[in-house]
Order: sequence, then structure tokens, then C-alpha cells
Amino acid sequence: MFAEELLAYSDSFNASAFFSCLRFMGDVTDEAVAAVDKIEAALGKFSDGPFFLGQFSLVDIAYVPFIERLQISYSGIKNYDIVGGRPNLGRFIEEVNKINAYTQTKLDTQVTLDIIKEKFGVP
Repeated sequence: MFAEELLAYSDSFNASAFFSCLRFMGDVTDEAVAAVDKIEAALGKFSDGPFFLGQFSLVDIAYVPFIERLQISYSGIKNYDIVGGRPNLGRFIEEVNKINAYTQTKLDTQVTLDIIKEKFGVP
């Protein structure tokens, strides 16, 4: 049931966190911070692993690309560290980066940032 709730929230998370970074110049919005804080809380719900349901699942597969682009965008555009003060999110990112099947699909961080900036007209 928690997995279904998280999957249903993924579109809202993407709109609240990722797209607000690109739509609003200036500081990170309260809405975006709340969305990332909700992910931090969700990652802390289970104690048997660093992933959304404790162990690696489809929920993690669904969120990884959003979180990866969010981290790159906020760091490169807003100069904001989404992991700061969010140990669960930090562990999640650290652990997914150990999964070979995932790391093989990642683009270079600067290339990803350049693509995002160009696509959304961000200077």
C-alpha cells in the first residue's frame, strides 16, 4: 500500500520539486523543500535498508531518475544541496550509485545539466 502511495505521488513530486526549480528564479521554493522533505521522510519509514520500502524495489526504480535530475538541477542552477540535512536521501543516493545496472545508464553530470538548462531556457 505504501508503494502505491509513493508511485501515485511521483508526478506531484516531480511538479513540486523538479519543475519549480526551473520555473522560478531565485531561492528554492517552500513547495520544493516540502516535496524533498516528504521524500526524506518516506525513505526513513523502513529500517531494513536505505530504499523506499527498505529493500530495493520498483518504487526506487521509478524515483531514481527524478532524484538524480533534481540533485543535478538544484546543485547546478540553485546552488542548493538536496542532501544537506537529509541523511536518508543521502544514503539512498549513495546506495543506488553502487548498483551497476543503474550507473551504466547515467549521463555525465555536466552534460545532464546542460541539457536541462537548454531544454527549459535556464541561463
